[in-house]
Amino acid sequence: MPNLIPQTARRGSSRSGNDVLAKNLGYFSIALGVAELVAPSTICRAAGIKGLEPLIQTYGAREIATGVAILTSHDPEPWIWGRVAGDVADMATVVTGLAQENDRRQNSMLAFTALAAVTLLDVVCASRLAGEKGGRKTAVADYSRRCGFPQGVHAARGAAQDFKVPADFRIPEPLRPWVNANEAKSESPSRRTALEQRRASNVGPQQG
Repeated sequence: MPNLIPQTARRGSSRSGNDVLAKNLGYFSIALGVAELVAPSTICRAAGIKGLEPLIQTYGAREIATGVAILTSHDPEPWIWGRVAGDVADMATVVTGLAQENDRRQNSMLAFTALAAVTLLDVVCASRLAGEKGGRKTAVADYSRRCGFPQGVHAARGAAQDFKVPADFRIPEPLRPWVNANEAKSESPSRRTALEQRRASNVGPQQG
């Protein structure tokens, strides 16, 4: 039966290339967050913005938390989308540098371009991770050629009438229940004979 779910894991590994990319984004997020927490003034100068050091430190804490979540989560996709939301906030902050009158507008342009590239990478990674999970359109198995009665219902009817229970599946003779007189009458002659013989064999040693 064909499987329509794409095989994405790398040869010799249980992780796909998208999983590896997500892990690398997690490490990048932690590294960037540490830099924003430790040196917010340097980050502001590099991005061409002024007076937003406390905000940059807040972004740093967010980046670290997101990175840790990506690295420790079994499913990093939601956290990668969280990075996308953070990237949008970062770009909006850098835009304020373009609105400010300073001599580092070129830095703001470069920072905005770099953030746009990282955002695109995050979106691609999150989208591919979502595609690996499968949905109504991607996680579909084709059961159209499966049938419980390959030769038809009529051919299947009575097919097991000659089936014999394996010996190791049967209840041992000493553990089988006794039948009363009424049930014994309803038994076939051969069945009654077998029951009588068994009773005689069990009663005989007791009388001796």
